[in-house]
Amino acid sequence: GETEAQQDTSSVLLYAFFVILLMIFAALAIPLKSYVEPLLIMSVIPFGIVGAILGHLLLGKDISILSVIGIVGLVGVVVNDSLVMVDFINHHIDEGSDWREAVTQAGPQRFRAVFLTSITTFLGLVPIQLETSIQSEFVKPMAISIAFGVLFATFVTLFLVPVLYFIAKDLTERAAAIWGVTSRQ
Repeated sequence: GETEAQQDTSSVLLYAFFVILLMIFAALAIPLKSYVEPLLIMSVIPFGIVGAILGHLLLGKDISILSVIGIVGLVGVVVNDSLVMVDFINHHIDEGSDWREAVTQAGPQRFRAVFLTSITTFLGLVPIQLETSIQSEFVKPMAISIAFGVLFATFVTLFLVPVLYFIAKDLTERAAAIWGVTSRQ
């Protein structure tokens, strides 16, 4: 019966994960007025998941249902850093900067904000990971997932998001030139 209950929980978590991804996409697409930018922002989610798995391997902890719950929570946290980068880029484009300049300045100028946000999240979860009580074993997998996922995704965010933004904007301009459609500056 326990295995059956675990399978039910796993299927519900998988369903919830995809619903959460859809909700995040919608929550980003509406204010950004774009379908591409939310995908750029959400592109770091897989790297956060990889970071969570690496954290479990590094600490020698098995991945459990609680780890997966932590990964579901991690998704929202990881999206925040990417959103900071894309918002910075869009803000400078709206002020009249060339999009290429805005993208190249995003990483260096937002580095401190993104890094400090992530490192404080990681350090805030360290006491839970170091706790030795039996009660703490319940929340440790979630803390490991979030802490290491955020840490790994941060370094990826600083490089990946500006690069993907550059690629997407470049492809949009090329497509507009081919089909004669104007794109949003």
